Amino acid sequence: MLGRRSGVMLAMVLAVGGCTATAAPPSPSAATGTVRERIAALARRQVAFGSVSLIPVRFAHSRIAGPFEDGGRQLTCISTRMSGRTFGKPERPKLVVREEAGALTVLRDEEDVCEGHRSEPFAELDSGLAN
Repeated sequence: MLGRRSGVMLAMVLAVGGCTATAAPPSPSAATGTVRERIAALARRQVAFGSVSLIPVRFAHSRIAGPFEDGGRQLTCISTRMSGRTFGKPERPKLVVREEAGALTVLRDEEDVCEGHRSEPFAELDSGLAN
């Protein structure tokens, strides 16, 4: 009986020890996937795109414009119809992303730079859920 108990205790210690270990977060500079897939993943991590929603959101009719140059910056604009977070009309979040040396950053309050640029369907965003 003592051998059985110590085996159970050892299993519990190993299980608890495995739960408390923390893994290092992935490097933000790691370039995995295509640029469009990385932009879609970045958009899904934004609050405006439902990253903190308790209810899973869905994206439809997503569009991407760019990359284009604006004042020496390489910019890409993303827009979508997001449903699931509200029970009425879908939300229409927009995002401006800057690419510099392979790193993607979100520009706040610059949606006006997206006006007049040709957009195309952005299936990489439509295919995923935010949470």
